[in-house]
Amino acid sequence: MDIISHGLYGGVAFGRMRRRDYVTAFLFGIGPDLLAFAPFFIINLVSGGTMGRPSLETIPPYIFTVYGITHSFVVYAVFFVFLWFLGKKHFAKLTLAWPLHILVDIPTHEATFFPTPFLWPISDFHINGISWVQPIIFIPNVILILSLYVYWYIRRRKTRDQR
Repeated sequence: MDIISHGLYGGVAFGRMRRRDYVTAFLFGIGPDLLAFAPFFIINLVSGGTMGRPSLETIPPYIFTVYGITHSFVVYAVFFVFLWFLGKKHFAKLTLAWPLHILVDIPTHEATFFPTPFLWPISDFHINGISWVQPIIFIPNVILILSLYVYWYIRRRKTRDQR
């Protein structure tokens, strides 16, 4: 899935209480891709590289490692438990946008380009999904996001009007 959709899903699913909660959930929604790809994207942009999907041969090995870490339910579970036991329960709930990101990526990534290693480091098992750029995924994704935000807006407005 594209990075913006991940943020929008995370924000609407887990950050509806306060603006700061929304921003936090949005950031945890985009976090796995941002951490994995932002350094490479910035370096590529500064060095005059091309925009768009790079060939796998041009991607440095560390990107694959970071991608494995950030797209793993195992890594997230350790992170969540750590926060929970530190007493950061509200914050831990906002971070649920991270595993939502992973869950959405599993069926929307092809095996040929960054399949989602959701069991890393235990296993390299992955699903050969349908790329999120395909209309069969992309169009319903946009419709679902718009529907969720319209619903959220109407519900907030009704709640505000009842007060």
